[in-house]
Amino acid sequence: MLNISLPDNLEAVIAQQAEQAGFDTATDYLVHLVLREQDRLSQQAKIEALLIEGLESREPIEATDEWWEQRRSVAWQQQTQTTPLW
Repeated sequence: MLNISLPDNLEAVIAQQAEQAGFDTATDYLVHLVLREQDRLSQQAKIEALLIEGLESREPIEATDEWWEQRRSVAWQQQTQTTPLW
């Protein structure tokens, strides 16, 4: 178990945020925040690994305005083909 001492004003803020978020206790709220941060860091690590993998996958290309327009066009076509508009 970990005990943390907080200044009174910060403790009040945490208690208020916990209540507004629907948590029974400030501890439950803080646990939730820590778990969310762990998830965020995990997702960030995955994204960074994918970016590095992409950078190392082949010769670099110049991402010009035309290249981005082509990518947007392809993405739009893929989106409209797989997702009904209604």
